Amino acid sequence: YDSVTIDGTLSWQNQLNEENKPFFDISDGIFVNYLWEEDGPKLSATVAGDRKLDVYMGIDVFGRGTYGGGQWTTNVALDVIKKDDVSAAIFAPGWVYETKQPPDFQTAQNRWWSLVEKSWGIVQNYPKTLPFYSNFDQGRGNHISVDGAQALSTQWNNISSQTFQPFLEYVDDSTSKTIEVRVESMNWFMNGSFKEASFNGGGNITFKGTLEAGASFSTRLFSGQLLMGPLPIYFTYSVNSVGNSQLGLSLELSSETGGKKKLFLASQGTNQFSSEVLMPRRLTTPDNAPGWVMQEVSIAMNGYTLTEIHAVCYKQQPEITNTTEYFAVLGDIKISTSSKNTEFPPSTSWIVNGQDIEWGTSQGSKTLSLKISWKPEDEKGPLFPKYNIYVEKLSKQSIRTLRGTLESVREYIGVAHIEAFYVSQLVIPSDTSSLKFIIQVCNVDGASQNLDDAPFFQLDVQSSTNILSLLFGCLPSLVKNIIAYL
Repeated sequence: YDSVTIDGTLSWQNQLNEENKPFFDISDGIFVNYLWEEDGPKLSATVAGDRKLDVYMGIDVFGRGTYGGGQWTTNVALDVIKKDDVSAAIFAPGWVYETKQPPDFQTAQNRWWSLVEKSWGIVQNYPKTLPFYSNFDQGRGNHISVDGAQALSTQWNNISSQTFQPFLEYVDDSTSKTIEVRVESMNWFMNGSFKEASFNGGGNITFKGTLEAGASFSTRLFSGQLLMGPLPIYFTYSVNSVGNSQLGLSLELSSETGGKKKLFLASQGTNQFSSEVLMPRRLTTPDNAPGWVMQEVSIAMNGYTLTEIHAVCYKQQPEITNTTEYFAVLGDIKISTSSKNTEFPPSTSWIVNGQDIEWGTSQGSKTLSLKISWKPEDEKGPLFPKYNIYVEKLSKQSIRTLRGTLESVREYIGVAHIEAFYVSQLVIPSDTSSLKFIIQVCNVDGASQNLDDAPFFQLDVQSSTNILSLLFGCLPSLVKNIIAYL
């Protein structure tokens, strides 16, 4: 950091120069103090020579003496930095949240980052490789869903759960757009009922507003550099919509020989788009995921590069209602080289252990804390990026259905991104005889293993109860013996 000089004194140079270059020469880079002048980036680039991209000109988004003033003029500094071909170190972009910029965090956040895009463009493009998957999860929310069914209905925070985020476009004039587009982690209330906000995880993209018959609305989701090969590519996406609201995808592709091309993936027949229309096939969705529709289409465009993916809002034709209200949710999107379902290793191919088991009580209820770990039986077996953790609390007097299977509730208790999970003070109902912890394996493409086939760790509560009862049952006589001895 640009602070101490070669003389050993604290003296900010606000640029790279001979006073701090010896430190730069033996470091990966330098973070230049925020109080630089307009010629600071250019002077620093000259001193850095071939390493000018290792010079990071500091920008304080709070605007404390920073060039250009930061805040809503952060792009002023970015423009100068880009012109002189050095790098930028953006300090405290949390200013948007910490100062409660109006009208709300999501809108202000998109507006602020649009300044960065306007100045520097999009410097990180995706998708680039396959498989590509995003459920738009931001690592926070007030519920979690798995395959369209709600698994958790409380607030949570886990930054490891983030997936690829869309490059949403910010429009300065809010009156010019008919549809509001937001990355959400909440339930929307529409037409007297809640629409579940996510298909997988805790995020989604919602499209809400008004749309006239025959009209459409398009917005960018991703900006990519995916080279298409000779084999077909499969696009799969989930949608939950109200009434005659429809949501499709528009793909932009380019080729040196074939030029630019647009493909429109429409879930309902329509003739209102000039681009080539492909109708996806409808996949089977789980019975416990009402309202969700999964679409899939294969595309063979050898030699083309997928450059952009847009969401397109439109109405079903002919109109089934006269309302202009529009509401749709995009749950997730997957791009892969195969339409086949993921094959997960069977439960018997995993070694699952419970460690550090601690029984306790809290407000009169028994509790359990333990660490669950798992690994493939074959040391060369595959590992996965995500594991959903459930628990079944099996009752002493479990009710059996007519089929003879045990009725029990699988309770979602968390997610792991490594092969271990710690359960802390799990409350156990008094009539529970055993606990079954299920590890649902999830693949990088968003697919999740059937819970009936997933590895698990089962713990007998009854034996622990007997030990505790025996211990507490001995206490009265133990106390009497101690008193008699004294």
